Amino acid sequence: MRRHVITALLSSLTLLSLTACGDDGSKEAPPKTESSAPTTSATTEGAKTADLPNLVGKGLQSAQDAAQAAGFYALASHDSLGRGRKQVLDRDWKVCFQTPGPGRRTTDTEVDLGVVKLEETCPDNDQTEPPKVAGKMPDFKGKSVKVAREALDPSTSITVTDASGQDRNVLVESNWKVCSQEPAAGAELTGQPVSLKAVKFEESCP
Repeated sequence: MRRHVITALLSSLTLLSLTACGDDGSKEAPPKTESSAPTTSATTEGAKTADLPNLVGKGLQSAQDAAQAAGFYALASHDSLGRGRKQVLDRDWKVCFQTPGPGRRTTDTEVDLGVVKLEETCPDNDQTEPPKVAGKMPDFKGKSVKVAREALDPSTSITVTDASGQDRNVLVESNWKVCSQEPAAGAELTGQPVSLKAVKFEESCP
């Protein structure tokens, strides 16, 4: 009796095994289910482009806001009068020049704005600061004392005096313009001291 029970159990197990396999005896694969996860491409996108607006005539803060709203965040500004003044309060300055101009640009393009103070008139040409020099003396006449100092080697000994004869102290050097210089423009610079005579920008050189 016990042998018949065991034989019946083995027969049942064999039948179950056959129903779980395919015709070739291999196990049937479970049914495929659709994945809910989105597929992503591995392609690399190029630099994004956008329309850079015309910023000339705007206040500096408004111009910066407009550029950023269009997708441009690499922003710079400089004193278009060539005086080397820093734009501490953007709302006190207005845009006279824009590089590059308006048009379709990549959004990583640096946008440089030439500015003057609100009460000043835009110059005919954008005056950039002269690069740092080595070897020969630049022509600093009409440039700010600050720009002249920054263009020379930091080790240079510089004396600045009031060209008006009033013996005033030259305190804010971006407010003073060079009237004369020693050594003269084009002279070899060999470490000799530099002398500058200056007046305030609203004044005429003697």
